[in-house]
Amino acid sequence: MISLIVGLGNPGDEYKKTRHNAGFLLLDDVAKNLGTSFAYDEKFKAEVAKGVIADKPIHMVKPQMYMNKSGFPISAYANYFNIPAEELLVVHDDLDLEPGVVRLKKGGGHGGHNGLRDAISHLAKKDFYRLRIGIGHPGDKNKVSAFVLKAPSKSDQEKIEAVFYNVINELAAICSGEIQEAMKRLHT
Repeated sequence: MISLIVGLGNPGDEYKKTRHNAGFLLLDDVAKNLGTSFAYDEKFKAEVAKGVIADKPIHMVKPQMYMNKSGFPISAYANYFNIPAEELLVVHDDLDLEPGVVRLKKGGGHGGHNGLRDAISHLAKKDFYRLRIGIGHPGDKNKVSAFVLKAPSKSDQEKIEAVFYNVINELAAICSGEIQEAMKRLHT
């Protein structure tokens, strides 16, 4: 079961619609769908919201310390509310997946993602769930930084939004522990 959903991204209007903010953007859609909104909480250095999914209270967090410093807000929030890593879902962009592709998995490394790297470091655990949202790759590793900090093309944005729609439709299953079933549907 999932109790805490964290979206990774960078704070500030200049990053709002960028590929790297896929985690933030999905959580914004989830909050809107649940009829709730985010508010900044200084204690956690994060925007936080609460909602109900599948008759279960769900915490949502968007760290506001930039991507490579996401770990502190995640661990501070999880520790404060006694949420174990096994009930955590971290939503993030993934260069290795094409736009329109999403993967849900438990555990693993950071795959070069600085937000995940910092989360793993602060949680001192890797066994949390990750929702990887494909944003594509620029084809040249030297262009990655500029690529992730730009908005996707209209076509790619439509594919990413379709993924958001599918994920939102699977959140009840994911949050209630039917993760394998949700994986099968999301991965097809």
